[in-house]
Amino acid sequence: MTTDIFDAERVYDDSDKELDIIGSKDKRAQWRHRRTGPCYVKFGRRVKYIGADLNKWAEVSRVQTNMPTS
Repeated sequence: MTTDIFDAERVYDDSDKELDIIGSKDKRAQWRHRRTGPCYVKFGRRVKYIGADLNKWAEVSRVQTNMPTS
């Protein structure tokens, strides 16, 4: 089961506050330097994230736990 957190059709700018849910702007910069974290696109110095890529990354990062059943 997948739940979209981000609008799959939207292109997010690195300065958009909605991205703080996955990590601070500094943390995202570290991820890009280390080539980890969600996929991104660069236009010169501008960094963009595609909503569909963010949703895929969030799904892969999901931790499954043993939730008790009622």
